[in-house]
Amino acid sequence: MTAASAAMREMFTSIAPRYDLLNHLLSMNIDKLWWRRTARAFADVLHRPDACVLDLCCGTGDMAFALRRRAGTTTRILGADFSHAMLQRASTKSRGSSLEWIEADALCLPFASNSFDLVTSAFGFRNLADYDAGLREILRVLKPGGQCGILDFGEPKGVVGSFYRFYFRRVLPKIGTLVSGVRGPYSYLPRSVTNFPEPDEMLERMRAAGFAECEWTAYSFGIAGLYRARKR
Repeated sequence: MTAASAAMREMFTSIAPRYDLLNHLLSMNIDKLWWRRTARAFADVLHRPDACVLDLCCGTGDMAFALRRRAGTTTRILGADFSHAMLQRASTKSRGSSLEWIEADALCLPFASNSFDLVTSAFGFRNLADYDAGLREILRVLKPGGQCGILDFGEPKGVVGSFYRFYFRRVLPKIGTLVSGVRGPYSYLPRSVTNFPEPDEMLERMRAAGFAECEWTAYSFGIAGLYRARKR
């Protein structure tokens, strides 16, 4: 593990106890709508007999739960994350469900090639040390014709963008630090969004990795958005 990866894992471990609370509080519960909308976008895959789905960088599992609610009874859904603390919380939340969890690095997944019908990642892909390597690894584990869905933050334009940037850079870090009791992670969040590729660049990276039918759909005026593509 690189020093950067170790630092990232430690950061998410430190905020795991208040992670769900802060996600809902800081997004004003709009994050739940985004997860549901993303799951709905892949309803066709989720209802295939014996479909196999991977939720990458799953955190405490909220995207996986949204997928499970949309999926057929024979669909297998696995959540993967490199933070043991996050997975512990996901496991506690999912008791009695068929969801499965595995501790794994998104850049080196312990799965055979051509394993999954769908790979999703919600607000976690942005934290990878190498976006292109992450895309190639997603492509590797997808079956031919399999789909990829990456839900992540964006930077809206205009008046909405001005308000969003003020909240995201000035207000959110203070609330996050106060509630979590941990300095650093919620200052990192706006920086990570600023450093994340713009939609056009991200779509070009997906095409360069080998994906086809690449598209981006804005959610909530572009505060978030879904990158969607298919393996040839």
